[in-house]
Amino acid sequence: MADYSKDYGDVAETLLEFVEQETTDQARDIMRVPVAAYTDPERWQREMDIIYHRVPLLAGLSIELPKSGDYKAMDYMGKPILLTRLKDGSIRAMLNVCSHRAMLVAPLGRGNANRFSCPYHGWTYTNDGRLFGIADRNKFGDVDRTCMGLTVLPSYERAGLIFIVLTPNLTVDFGRFFDRALDDIAQVKIADAHFCGTREIFGANWKIAYDGYLEGYHFAAAHPETILQRTVSNVMKFDAFGAHLRIGFPQQSIAKQLRSSPREAWGSQENFGYDFVRTLFPNVSIFAAPEIIQISQIMPGPKPHENRTVMYFASRVPPGNEEEAAKLENMVNFLKEVVEKEDFGVGLKVQQGLESGAFSHVTFGKNERGNHYFHRYIQHLIDGGVGQPPTL
Repeated sequence: MADYSKDYGDVAETLLEFVEQETTDQARDIMRVPVAAYTDPERWQREMDIIYHRVPLLAGLSIELPKSGDYKAMDYMGKPILLTRLKDGSIRAMLNVCSHRAMLVAPLGRGNANRFSCPYHGWTYTNDGRLFGIADRNKFGDVDRTCMGLTVLPSYERAGLIFIVLTPNLTVDFGRFFDRALDDIAQVKIADAHFCGTREIFGANWKIAYDGYLEGYHFAAAHPETILQRTVSNVMKFDAFGAHLRIGFPQQSIAKQLRSSPREAWGSQENFGYDFVRTLFPNVSIFAAPEIIQISQIMPGPKPHENRTVMYFASRVPPGNEEEAAKLENMVNFLKEVVEKEDFGVGLKVQQGLESGAFSHVTFGKNERGNHYFHRYIQHLIDGGVGQPPTL
């Protein structure tokens, strides 16, 4: 695993300077984004076709499927997806659709099974997707079972995260897409954590929701009793890994925490003076606290003005007793409630404002540098990915 201590120490030093000098990381100028980027159905469909059906998307955590035979079946933006853990420890991603009459094969949820039996006509599949048995085969007729397995999707597992591509047979260079982002995320040690479960919340257009993860400008106004108590508002340090961002935020105690430690130790003080929000384009945000890891994934749709967000939670250590389990559950519910009420509640009102026709554009300040980068990257892909991608 790469050593990021020097990198983090440099970020910590920069954040401390920003706080003491009352400034922040800034773009060269403000940026205007057309309201249509959030409201136009044709634009939204292009984003689905060009981005969401062609780039790697988070499908789950490795700790959700720890053992051979474990599976996870889910509705993923209207597509039935099946993840399985194979005997060799690898992950297989497939469309959860029977090759006979297109019935969903595996039941929604998580479980452990070496085979899946279609509940419509009883065709069975091994957990790697091969067609194993055809019910009453003598009466059915001859078919080539080797050509009638479940449809496999491109998949990739790294840093405790499982990714899929929704288009079968699409050639994807996962390593190039993620650049060094997953090396950085590996420092969080998600693969070593204890899975606590998921929560779901519903909100506005996916980019409205994601915009909120990319800046701390709103902390003072939107989170006065929660995030602001821990984190300085409107002070950020941005670093890019390809399309992905790591955003550093200083804690209110940053001066005390860092000044009481030698400079060479600052790189090991994440959560003790400063925090990171790590984002994976196009729709994932990761925040790791000392006790718990929160991973939010924004699923667009089913309509342009809607999103379903799945929040994954993992604790650093498993609860040792019922009291600790209850405390962990309360923490999960609190974090979900903060996002739902203080972020997504605002987002729904932003959607209403955008659709009112009051303005033709929204404006991002120089301080909202992460939003600049995100929207420029979307436009780069919508335009066909021609030329050099955006840089921070």
